[in-house]
Amino acid sequence: MIVYNPKDWFHSTFYFHRSDTARKLFPLLLALAIYSGGIAYLELEYVKLSDTSWVKNITIVHNLLGFVMSILLVFRTNTAYDRWWEARKQWGTLTNISRMLAIKLNAFLGNDDQVNRSFYKKSIPLFADTLFTHLRSNQTLFMLDEAEHPEFGSLDARKHGPNQVASMIFTRTNHLYKDGTISGDQFILINNELNSFTDVCGACERIKNTPIPMSYSSFIKKFIFIYVLTLPIGFVFSMGYFVIAAVPFIFYVMASLELIAESIEDPFGIDADDLPIDKIGENIRKHVSEIIS
Repeated sequence: MIVYNPKDWFHSTFYFHRSDTARKLFPLLLALAIYSGGIAYLELEYVKLSDTSWVKNITIVHNLLGFVMSILLVFRTNTAYDRWWEARKQWGTLTNISRMLAIKLNAFLGNDDQVNRSFYKKSIPLFADTLFTHLRSNQTLFMLDEAEHPEFGSLDARKHGPNQVASMIFTRTNHLYKDGTISGDQFILINNELNSFTDVCGACERIKNTPIPMSYSSFIKKFIFIYVLTLPIGFVFSMGYFVIAAVPFIFYVMASLELIAESIEDPFGIDADDLPIDKIGENIRKHVSEIIS
């Protein structure tokens, strides 16, 4: 994710990063400019359609459809941003859960219990790292440490990583309760954090595995192309050859909104606008290490 100053208009306006829509749409913009020029030449110089009233009425249809198009695009971008913001809230929740669990365990465990302290110091951030890898590549990489903690050696990269780590943390905590290291009341106090790990994982998987329906996305793209391809036919009478620049610009605005929505509706990728979950995971590891020292 790119960190920038939203109040700096000059930098935001003239800076082109790798995911800028102008670069992605440039071939289509060039093709539309050539297409608009051809339509303008045929109508103004050859076919002389400017004398027919039915062609001029096409602009009325464009004005009506433009209002519908604006509603569709606003709904599309709002829906995509809701997914992005929901994902950010879930990772913020995971950060708070990890901190709170570390704070409680730091208070419950004795200062001389270095084995259990070391286990939670590694396993709590490991859940965030595993969820991070699970959401981006569906493959799980574990920080194995079989010598000190045998539980880490039982993790299988072919299975659901976050579930394995959450189960490992809960199993160790349950053993602490059975051994009398923590009391039943203390076990109940940290049970909410233990359950919340799976809740966050499920919410993130729901966002990743439920994209916008294909029929809806396909309809918007078709609507944009049909709308733009018919623009030169009607507007050439009032704009003349200026449609060569106007039509690609209108397409750029509409298509950019769709591309931006596509970019942010999957917030767990590696695009410039995706969530910095790797940085969030590093912060979780840093904060847990500071608490359970």
